[in-house]
Amino acid sequence: MTEKKKKTWKKVTISIVLALLVLIGGAFLYVNHLYNKSLAQIEGTIQMEGLDGEVVVTTDEDGVPHIEAESDRDLYMVQGYVQAQHRLLQMELSRRQASGTLSELIGEAVIDQDKYFLTLGLRRAAEKSYDLYSDDAKDVLQWFADGVNAYIAEAKTNKTLPVEFMLVGGQPEEWTPLDSLTIGKYMAYDLGGHWERQAFNYYLLHTYSMEDASELFPTYPKNRMTIIEEEELETSSLQNDLSYVYEADVIDIANSFKDVHLPDPFNGSNNWVVSGDKTVSGSPLLADDPHLGLATPSIWLQMHLKNDHVNVSGVIFAGVPGIILGHNDSISWGVTNTGPDVQQLYIEKRHPENDSQFLFEDEWEEAELISEPIKVKGGETIDYEVLETRHGPIVSEFAEESAKDAVLSLRWTALDPTPELQAILEMNRATNWEEFETALENFHAPAQNFVFASVDGTIAYKANGKIPIYEKTSDALLPLPGWEEKYLIDEYIPFDELPRVVNPEKGFIATANNKVATNKYPYHISNVWAQPYRYERIHEVLEAGDKLTAEDMEDLQMDAKNLRAEEFVPFFIDLLQDEALSEGAQEVLAVLDEWDFEDHIDEAAPLIFDHLFKEIDLILYDKIDDDVLDLFTGMPQTTDELLRKGDRSVWVDNAGGLTNLVSEALEETVDQLSETYGKTLADWTWGEAHQVQFKHPLSSANKWLGYLYNKKPIPVNGSAVTPLAARANDEGIVNHGASWRFVIDMDEPDLGYHIVGPGQSENIKSPWYSNQLQDWVDGNFHSTSITSYDGSVLTFEPK
Repeated sequence: MTEKKKKTWKKVTISIVLALLVLIGGAFLYVNHLYNKSLAQIEGTIQMEGLDGEVVVTTDEDGVPHIEAESDRDLYMVQGYVQAQHRLLQMELSRRQASGTLSELIGEAVIDQDKYFLTLGLRRAAEKSYDLYSDDAKDVLQWFADGVNAYIAEAKTNKTLPVEFMLVGGQPEEWTPLDSLTIGKYMAYDLGGHWERQAFNYYLLHTYSMEDASELFPTYPKNRMTIIEEEELETSSLQNDLSYVYEADVIDIANSFKDVHLPDPFNGSNNWVVSGDKTVSGSPLLADDPHLGLATPSIWLQMHLKNDHVNVSGVIFAGVPGIILGHNDSISWGVTNTGPDVQQLYIEKRHPENDSQFLFEDEWEEAELISEPIKVKGGETIDYEVLETRHGPIVSEFAEESAKDAVLSLRWTALDPTPELQAILEMNRATNWEEFETALENFHAPAQNFVFASVDGTIAYKANGKIPIYEKTSDALLPLPGWEEKYLIDEYIPFDELPRVVNPEKGFIATANNKVATNKYPYHISNVWAQPYRYERIHEVLEAGDKLTAEDMEDLQMDAKNLRAEEFVPFFIDLLQDEALSEGAQEVLAVLDEWDFEDHIDEAAPLIFDHLFKEIDLILYDKIDDDVLDLFTGMPQTTDELLRKGDRSVWVDNAGGLTNLVSEALEETVDQLSETYGKTLADWTWGEAHQVQFKHPLSSANKWLGYLYNKKPIPVNGSAVTPLAARANDEGIVNHGASWRFVIDMDEPDLGYHIVGPGQSENIKSPWYSNQLQDWVDGNFHSTSITSYDGSVLTFEPK
């Protein structure tokens, strides 16, 4: 090539590169412009049709909207508008997921998920529930929807919809009251499950001997603390004739549920309330931190609503009016998941020649056939149909056939008509325990552990919800025979007999998804509870304290003490002291022996302990089908019990005995961690394997969207069993934990302390997109007042 051609080619290359840079820069500027254009308006004036008067929204420095109106109509209309400004994409995805219509927006990748939610029928349940609501509550639902729709219409006209709608190639539809109620039903789904363990127990009985199977049935450890303290504990055992389990065709559990969309088995929470007798201020303290999936945006949106009838602050699910958790100027409240047995599987015998008929008391009954067509983006509409027996929808065949002449149906309280929003609106206005408890009569699903504090000094607790009455505890362990009337569930624990405590002598009440009460309580609640460690640590701190402050409550929410390790590490060291272990295993044991049992990011011991239990589980449950392991809810509790039984356990014996099990798991732990983190033990830290990342739902589409939406992972203390709830997935990413942290001292009932990780907004250009991410890691709370606040002011006026 001549020198002239080289120069020409160089000029062409430079021109092409410059052109590409200009195009890339232009595209970047255009996308940046779109994100900026879709930011929530927080200043100026907006005219809205339907308003009675002026509404003022003050957005404070933490992105919390304070909405002040004169009428209820104006208050909830503007709440709908403001929620849509900050979270419209989340609202659209939430209602579609719960309604089973995601395929219409996303495509064929989510067809099975849609089939499952259409089978459950959350939206059908919402439709039945709507008629239960008072006219006032229906008005609130409609006003809220009107506000959402006002924003949608305005955003479509001004082309300011969130950019993500362009990315997925769709637009939001009109919002309806049923959308809000369906999202509420989804939260009951997310917190109300135990059918999975029934299906797993059924699998065990058809796969293993009775002795082997029953040993994996859930039990609560003896002599461990319960919320309502008594001296005697019960355990789950098979008390009834199980011949019916083998009477019908065997249902293939692994095949039936391998594609099912399950709620996280660790969904739960911590909460507690402390009497003024144990506080510096002399007034009650309350703390709450619900443990749910961690994502961007947060499942919660913090808001403050104020007019002549209500002055309430806290959090709400995007797409729902009111405030579900928080405080007003007289009371405060928080929840954890009670986890009662509210879902019951039934084995249904199907007519050999008619797929829609099922046996009941020697008669063939016709099931209801419900048409639920699935629109698929880029594909043909699927003519999907759901069968409902007298017990509920058939869930074992949402994807494919489960057995020739037998299926599983689901009876679930949340599929009944229930008026939770009515309860929320009444709770928001309550001024004392009597009014608050009266409001709880309408809160049926999900069943929750409510703690309460008021300015009059009252502290209280109630395990509230629609909880079925089981004649025998063991009836809730397995699917029941759907062909016998005596197994119908049609009675529930009376409201006045639900577990309840008011102003206990010990001066505090705490809950952490642990067992509610002993067998002195006359009704069965559940067979599956969270491990007791979080509760016992909280109890330990609260019992020892007598001059407690709000700051102490914040510190307790960030407490990383691991009582599971405190129980088992000395046990393991004593067990292995005379064993011939490798040099690496001995070194690892020495690290565990010196550990203070705090799950801190700069220590190796939490990493070793966590991995050791993973290896123990792999060995113990090696023979169980991988496709049913997700149904094994409460596995850690079962593992703990097997280890406590030691060589008396069939499963431990099958693993070569307790000493062999633990030593083998320890050696494998050393090998695996050495391969991952290097041979030098000083390089092993919990923070390397335990990092929080609030992932955006669109970031899984491709890595570039991941770079755009996801902030870098940050090492974080705590674990699944510490008060600082932070559970990592198999990739070491903490994606489950305290979705909202809240503390209040009722000496200052107008002031609450909050963390909403990672922030308030779903728009990546918003200053509140991830501003609370580091706060979540460090435990830095922000204060929100319901009487004194300033910030950017947006005024709504009647149009």
